[in-house]
Amino acid sequence: MAQFDVYTNPSESSAYGIPYVVVMQSDLLDALATRLTMPLATIEFADKAPDKLCPIVKVNGQHLRALAHYTAPLPTRSLGRIIGNAAAHASELIAAMDVVVSGV
Repeated sequence: MAQFDVYTNPSESSAYGIPYVVVMQSDLLDALATRLTMPLATIEFADKAPDKLCPIVKVNGQHLRALAHYTAPLPTRSLGRIIGNAAAHASELIAAMDVVVSGV
């Protein structure tokens, strides 16, 4: 599992508005049994979210809003098949994490 790989949301209860998660965890921590993930929500689900905290990313032609304030670890085994990669948006995703951590 590589950093910025995108997977289908393993939570059936939230998958309607949040269809995917992106791995934020560094590849250097692959030995851990969990991956730090950021939810990727449909634009309609999170249309009023602030851009710095929740940047819009494009995965497989679909525009999604990354919800940095909902970043959480998930068991590696719960993540199924990779469906894409958001490395093209790495700087925006990391900046959103900085907003969560530092408020800036």
